[in-house]
Amino acid sequence: MTALTLSTAGAATLRADALVVGVAKSGKTLVVAPGAEAVDKAFDGLAAVLETLGASGAEGEATKLPAPAGLKAPVVLAVGLGAAPEDGESYDAEVLRRAAGVAARTLTGSKKAAFALPIAAAEDAAAIAEGALLGAYAYTAYQETGKDAKKPLAEVALLGAKPRDKAHKAAAERAQAVAEEINRARDLVNQPPNDLYPATFAAAVQAAGKEYGLKVQVLDEKALTKGGFGGILGVGNGSVNPPRLVRVAYTHPKAEKTLALVGKGITYDSGGISLKPAGHNETMKCDMAGAAAVFSSVVAAARLGLEVNVTGWLALAENMPSGSATRPGDVLRMYSGKTVEVLNTDAEGRLVLADALTKASEEHPDAIVDVATLTGAMVLALGDRTFGIMANDDDFRTAIHEIAEEVGEQSWPMPLPADLRKTMDSPTADMANMGVRMGGGLVAGLFLQEFVGEGIAWAHLDIAGPAFHEGAPYGYTPKGGTGSSVRTLVKLAERTAAGEL
Repeated sequence: MTALTLSTAGAATLRADALVVGVAKSGKTLVVAPGAEAVDKAFDGLAAVLETLGASGAEGEATKLPAPAGLKAPVVLAVGLGAAPEDGESYDAEVLRRAAGVAARTLTGSKKAAFALPIAAAEDAAAIAEGALLGAYAYTAYQETGKDAKKPLAEVALLGAKPRDKAHKAAAERAQAVAEEINRARDLVNQPPNDLYPATFAAAVQAAGKEYGLKVQVLDEKALTKGGFGGILGVGNGSVNPPRLVRVAYTHPKAEKTLALVGKGITYDSGGISLKPAGHNETMKCDMAGAAAVFSSVVAAARLGLEVNVTGWLALAENMPSGSATRPGDVLRMYSGKTVEVLNTDAEGRLVLADALTKASEEHPDAIVDVATLTGAMVLALGDRTFGIMANDDDFRTAIHEIAEEVGEQSWPMPLPADLRKTMDSPTADMANMGVRMGGGLVAGLFLQEFVGEGIAWAHLDIAGPAFHEGAPYGYTPKGGTGSSVRTLVKLAERTAAGEL
């Protein structure tokens, strides 16, 4: 775990393996960002040296230089911040977050790095801390660690932050808690499905519950059968690893509102009898990213002591083909009492979520947000870095979109066209689990809406695109699990606690 400290030392005097500074573009000129004045002086003009080396100041750029006399750190790392802000303006928080992430990734193997990036307010310190801690992430649980193995950056020292200032200290503490919970979600998403299946996922929640004082209830296959959870059972029946429904709750004695979070937790999705073809199943361990995000967000709320009740519902199952698996054409009786004709067993996420949404609605929360890697259609619509937001309340959808943008998560509001609902009509059951192919992500949202309790504000986040990154790392985003939506959910809980929603 990467350590975080706020330091009052100057950039020139702090001992560290590397000193991180920011550079930006002002027109056609390269400029050194605030916070690095002492470094600029030591180089007798850092920008000129960087320009000689071909640096442009573009976002994502990182240039290492040997430090000159006058600096305690032996290496200076200049990271690009893009266009310099106008006079009187500050750097965007997401720009700082990504730059810090680039620096942390570049400095893998280092013990300590001092970050002398521009800090004009506590929010800037939080963004840099968050980016550095997220960028320092690495999943190495299944790798041999020899002498030559490079470990993630061990310590981040923020220069320019004020350790005795309450706002700066609180911002740093929040950043560390949120980043660690995002990394918890990443770990779960990256864990191989032969080790992470419904029972072991539930056990991980129980362990965290004991550590953070959360109330955890686990419904096993017997309890699910007795309770009539036909959706979750229908998906999980084909696997030797039976399903679970996990309730994990954080409560605050002064809370006036309750937020329910529901996560899709398909620990491996083969597609079931509607088997996925080769090339589409290799990363399907990530199909529980919604449940991981929900779990981590509840823990984050507890760690931050938010004055709001947050209940997480994790619908956990493994979708496998076998003689006991649900077949296309089968009809499931859901927990709500509705019957659903299964036309495609690879449209399984909506089935487990439906039962969890109905169960969550019974507690009459003020709002429900479900999170799921639900549809490939959403990836086709929005790409692999943006999640879609659907809701039964336009104001709630807008609020979540604005929150996501504020915390640096790309999202986009999507509609729930009523005319698509009839495409899920079934001649056999109350409805089918599939509708028309075009607009498939919206059809899935309409299906889920059927299982939300009356009068409850509800939103659906389809994180199928950004939940698992298959390309090269960028910014603070690693290859593999990303922890998508955790920052949005935590900020939503904070806003709810503050009475703003």
